[in-house]
This record gives sequence, structure tokens and C-alpha cells, in this order.
Amino acid sequence: MLIHYRTLTLALLLVAAGSLAFASGAAVVDDADTVADSDLAVQPADDPNGRYAYLNDDDEIAIDVSASNPNIRDPSFEGVNVGKTGRIDDVFTVTYTGDEYARVWIGDASENVTFVADGDSIEGEANNVTLAPNETVAVGLALDTRGTAAGAQLGADEFSIEAEIAEPEEVDATATGASTQGTADGGPTTTVVSPSADRREFVASGVESGAEVRFRADGMPIDRDNVTLEGIDLAGVRNDRVELNAVGSPVSFANGSALTAPTRPRPVGYLSLAHEFAPHAVDAMTIRLSADRDYLNATGTDPADVTLYRQTDAGDWEAVSVEVVDEAVVDILGLPEDRVHFRATTTEFSTFAVATREPRFDVTAATVSPEAIDPGENVTVRATVRNGGGAAGERAVTLTADGNSVASETVALAPNETATLSFDETVSAAGAYDLAVGGTPAGTLLVGDPGGDPAGGEGSNSEATGGDGESVETASGSDATSSAADTEAGPTEEPGGIEFVELGGLLAALALAVAGLALFRRMPRS
Repeated sequence: MLIHYRTLTLALLLVAAGSLAFASGAAVVDDADTVADSDLAVQPADDPNGRYAYLNDDDEIAIDVSASNPNIRDPSFEGVNVGKTGRIDDVFTVTYTGDEYARVWIGDASENVTFVADGDSIEGEANNVTLAPNETVAVGLALDTRGTAAGAQLGADEFSIEAEIAEPEEVDATATGASTQGTADGGPTTTVVSPSADRREFVASGVESGAEVRFRADGMPIDRDNVTLEGIDLAGVRNDRVELNAVGSPVSFANGSALTAPTRPRPVGYLSLAHEFAPHAVDAMTIRLSADRDYLNATGTDPADVTLYRQTDAGDWEAVSVEVVDEAVVDILGLPEDRVHFRATTTEFSTFAVATREPRFDVTAATVSPEAIDPGENVTVRATVRNGGGAAGERAVTLTADGNSVASETVALAPNETATLSFDETVSAAGAYDLAVGGTPAGTLLVGDPGGDPAGGEGSNSEATGGDGESVETASGSDATSSAADTEAGPTEEPGGIEFVELGGLLAALALAVAGLALFRRMPRS
């Protein structure tokens, strides 16, 4: 059944030069062009390009891209360039307010102007868009002024907006992804529409007070197929009708911000949830997610470290507890076994970030003692390491001298656990060395007299021998000690031996010219 046919005005004036200019401020529209017993509402878009549309004296939508548009007050604006192609998106919107489905399209005979939605033509019934109840489509203009002359008027003929009722079961699922489900016991009827692969629009009607509503998202991409939204469950619903829109993205949304948290989780994707009901009308919401098992393995992600963060009204991010669905439950529910399934329950509706907790190792302090020695003597460098991340892990922490690696120690820490590392080294060449552990400065070590002979009378190329050994003390309610295995005794040069090229000053550079190669040797563990 055809429910609407309305002739409306389209006017575009072509000019020879200048670019399409937008006025600085749009007209405020209080009323919409509502037709067909309120089944369709047409109004200027809530967007800068919406100023090209306005309601005329007959409350009909008018599209005017010329200086005659009352909304355009820029005196330099004259119209559209000739010999050009381009697009003006989001000029006006069409909202379907009925209780069923409707196919909507534009009738227009202009060869130079095409009405588009999401970049695709919606002219003619074959190019219709299907709208669910209360769904809106934004319509723009694609322009082709090649072969036209300045002063020409395009689109002076009227265009039409037409719509036709379409029952849910008649909707082309490949085009809209729409599905409607009812329950045998007379429960709520739910409708899920997929305007695009990464969007879902959920509607439930006939909901009894206090009932539960379950929506199936059927693998809506959040991070492509790596992480997907499987569904949303609403508990304690007190509205007869609820609407919820979901959008997934592998990167943060343009109007939001990227995930930030003290534990520095790694964001995987973002999920935006917009609802059309008061927050107190629903007791809780459960978000059902899944992740490709191969993806988790390839990224070294433990399913237990997958979590969810919610962005607050203040823009901060707070963690939401996530539960890994037991494999026995996955089998009972018949869920895909090649994916890991998760559930997260919250009472807030907002933008969410799917993330993985990761270890974060920071050297919080480092010292060297003593700060001055003779060649061949021992020096000890101590450092405190903390895992400030949200997951346990292990890292190699490196001692450097003037940026060159001297020794390395691997330490394993649980979240919020600390460890004290101790590097005992013997230095065989005079010089001034800037020491650091994990990039954190420990101090400058002076060895002998960088400008002359060492205090012990040995040449600056003298070497000392010894074994390896670093001690580790951990603290998280208890202490633990670990040490590296002893290396074979002898004067073999260690991998940590350094040829110093950059030293602290002129005296150190002179010492380098005389001494040649400086070596650190680790002291044997006592």
C-alpha cells in the first residue's frame, strides 16, 4: 500500500566561480513536515548542511542551495560551481513513525542532482531504504554540474518522497538485516535491524513489568571478527516498549575519547549504546561478547585478562567486571566453540571499551653504591621494579652504562607486586659512566682517575675476573629471592661488555683514547 506522495521544492543556482560556502549558523526548526497520518516526518537535518533545507509557508520541506535561501546570510554565497561534481550530505531527514515497516524512496527527474543516503542513490522504488518503526534516514545531494552554464537553475521541478508499508516478514533481510521474534508464551516481541554490519537497532514491545528482554546481535563486529557483540539482555524492564541502538568500532568514536586507565589496558574495540528509555526503567544490562580463539592465541591474550571499561559522564573510564562463560555452558547453549564467550553486567548505559589487561613494569627507583671506585673493584646497582598493570607477567630489566647494555635480569610479578633487583659488577677501566636500570637513572659512577693512572697503579686496560650474580627480592605480602645461574669462571668477556664511545666530558674522552676498551665484570655471589 502506498502511504505517501508529496511534491516538494528543489532549487540550485549555478555560478561560474567560487566554492560552495556554508553559512555560520543554521535556522532553528520547531516543526517537521509530517504527512500520511504521522507515518513520515521530514525535516532539515540537525547538521550544518541542514541549513539548505527549510519548511516553507505550506509546512513543506524546501531544498534551496542558492542565495535565495533565507537561512544563508553569507553575502559571498551565490550557489554551486559549474563543471564540478560533489556531494552535500545530511541535508534533511525522513523518520518513519508508524508501527510496522516502510520502504522509502525519492522521486526526482533531475539529471544533475541525485538524492543519496550513505552515499548511495535512493531515487526510485528499486533504490528504496527500509525503515523500522521510529528509524530515521539522512538524505543528501550528489551534484554533477558538468556541461552546464552559469546562471542555470537545476531541480526547479518538484521532487517527491514516497513510502510503502512493508511487513517485517517481507523485509529483505540481505538489505536491512531485520528480524522479528515473538515468544510462544506471549512474551515481548523483539525486532533487530542491521542498518550496517557494525550497527544494530533493537526494539522490544509488549513487555510485562519486571520482565527480561533478550536481544540477539548475531556477531556484530566490534574489532572486525576478532571481537563481536553477540547480544544484550535487559533485566527488570518496567517499560512496555524499549529501544536500544548499538554501534561497534575498532577505534575510538569521533565524539568520544580513547581508553585511558592507570593500569594502561590495551583497547581492542569500542561499543556505543544509546537508549530510548529512562535509566531507572531497567534494573541491569548484560552485554554478551565473543572473541576468536585464534586471535586471542596469536596476541598472547589470556581470556581471563579480557575486560570492559565504561566511560562516565565526566569522560573517565571505569572497569566493568567480565565473566568468561564456562565451556560446559557454551556446549549446552550450542555456542560456537571456536570462540571464547564473555558476559558483563552493568547498570549504566554509555560508551564501552573492550580491552585486555596487560602487565606494566616500571622501575620506580635506582641507586648505585659506591659512587666512586678504583678499576677492578665492585659496584652494586639496586632498583625497585613494580608491576602497575592489570595482569601478571615477566620482563627482562636491563642495567646500562652510557646507554649500552651491561646486564639483564628477568623478573616475574603479579599485579601491584614489587621486586628489588641487585646488580653486582666489577669495572675494569677508568671512566665516568652514567648508569640506568630500565631507563631510570641510577647515578654516575666514577672509576679511578679518568685523566690519569688508576689509583691502584694498574693500566686502564686491566681486567678483573669473577662470576655472575644478581639477587631479586619481591614484595606482595611475602618475600621471594631468585638468582641467575653462575657462569663459568675465567676471563671470558661477557655479552654485557661495552665499548664506550660517548662519555660524560672531555676528561672521559681523553681516558677513552688511552684506555681503549672498558669492561664490566660481575662479582661472584657471596
